[in-house]
Amino acid sequence: MAKYKNKYRIESTRLQNWDYGWDGAYFITICTADRIHYLGRIINKKMKLSRIGVLADVFWHEIKHHAKNVILDEFVVMPNHIHGIIILQGNQTNTDDKNLSNGNAPVEARHALPLPHALPLPHALPLQRESDKPKPKTTIGQKRFQNQGENTISSIIGSYKSAVTKHAHRLGFKFNWQLRFWDHIIRNEAEFERIRQYIRTNPENWDNDKFYKST
Repeated sequence: MAKYKNKYRIESTRLQNWDYGWDGAYFITICTADRIHYLGRIINKKMKLSRIGVLADVFWHEIKHHAKNVILDEFVVMPNHIHGIIILQGNQTNTDDKNLSNGNAPVEARHALPLPHALPLPHALPLQRESDKPKPKTTIGQKRFQNQGENTISSIIGSYKSAVTKHAHRLGFKFNWQLRFWDHIIRNEAEFERIRQYIRTNPENWDNDKFYKST
């Protein structure tokens, strides 16, 4: 476990050569603390939102009013987690990155921004957590740990989680998110559609969901 300012910290599983403020489509998953069913329950394969679940739903759709260059795509609130696709369009791109394959210009922005050709494609849904071996030089990820930047995935999700938690507590509800969240950079249009379908059908497949936890 690495140290930062003499304090131990959990190693990041995010891509160390990728700036999460770059244009692209990002698959986001956020779980509740201890995966408690704060957000509602599944009844007849449909999600019935609790009052906290309503907050989680409303504040997600408010993201586009508080963050720049954001497009929200498929989204679902589940009993103990949420899934959503956030598209950053108009921030900045990595087209100058020499690691990008020749001629691999960004696909249509609402779908995805391709990653370097040497990186593996995902083999499973819903989560594809990614990591990169440490490099001698300071990576984008190491810089990101010290300063998450403005209008990045980290800052957007941090603000969202904070808003839901704050308003839940203000209304007298006991609620907390899990400390971390998962993100996956969507690489191409086929993967984009596959993830959209996964999110859309998540409630009807709840019994087989990896986050399934009986109450």
